[in-house]
Amino acid sequence: MGNYLLIPIAFVALVILFKFFFIVKQQTAVAVERFGRFHSIRNSGLQMKIPIVDRIAGRLSLKIQQLDVIVETKTLDDVFVKLKVSVQYVVIREKVYDAFYKLEYPHDQITSYVFDVVRAEVPKMKLDDVFVKKDDIAIAVKAELQDAMLDYGFDIIKTLVTDIDPDAQVKAAMNRINASEREKIAAQFEGDAQRILIVEKAKAEAESKRLQGQGIADQRREIARGLEESVEVLNKVGINSQEASALIVVTQHYDTLQAIGEETDTNLILLPNSPQAGSDMLNNMVASFTASNQIGEAMKRKQNEKGSDS
Repeated sequence: MGNYLLIPIAFVALVILFKFFFIVKQQTAVAVERFGRFHSIRNSGLQMKIPIVDRIAGRLSLKIQQLDVIVETKTLDDVFVKLKVSVQYVVIREKVYDAFYKLEYPHDQITSYVFDVVRAEVPKMKLDDVFVKKDDIAIAVKAELQDAMLDYGFDIIKTLVTDIDPDAQVKAAMNRINASEREKIAAQFEGDAQRILIVEKAKAEAESKRLQGQGIADQRREIARGLEESVEVLNKVGINSQEASALIVVTQHYDTLQAIGEETDTNLILLPNSPQAGSDMLNNMVASFTASNQIGEAMKRKQNEKGSDS
């Protein structure tokens, strides 16, 4: 009978023994109260307390934590925008008591400070400046939080503005403006390209004309040289210059007729085909050259007379 009584006694003793000890995890702090009053802070490891007398009031994580706060406010140019501010904070190991007992809801306290700072800074900026100066907003939030939360046992590691979300209509308008600017730039580039093509084409045509004129001049120079050599050859065999010129003209005349006749797609052309046609052509050319020379000499005499009178 006595052995049966030992079993429940041993069980109760074992339970009481377990109530004496508790385990605190790494990077965690435990607040222990004795009869409802703060007694001590226990760190990681195996810890002991007196059952019924002592109790665990709460546990605090000493790891870096993050709180995301979404704030809606208005910019200087009257645009409503939502900002997502991420606050990274940690409980100071030496101030666990302050962090546990001074603030009932630390998240609400941090959120209030974030709202206060953001709604004080953003209304001073235009929407474009909010995107550019988001780091300045984050720095202002951290400075305000650091001073306020240090007394409560919290250290602000970093604050980040992770998202800026304007109203949907504003975003659509910004996209249209951006698209219009890009279309304008594209049109300018296309216009520049067309102008370059036109200029280069004009340069190419001018160069082609120059080379074509140079080719014609070279051709006529060679023709004149050939005619000169032909006249000299004919003079050597007793044919005077006038007869040689007539012979060359007649020969070129019949060569032209032959070339025209060989072209099957040539349109109808009427040309004189009598033997005296070459002679008439030569006489007309000589007469025109003589008349031109006379006119030139007359103009020179008039200029000389004007110069002597002055």
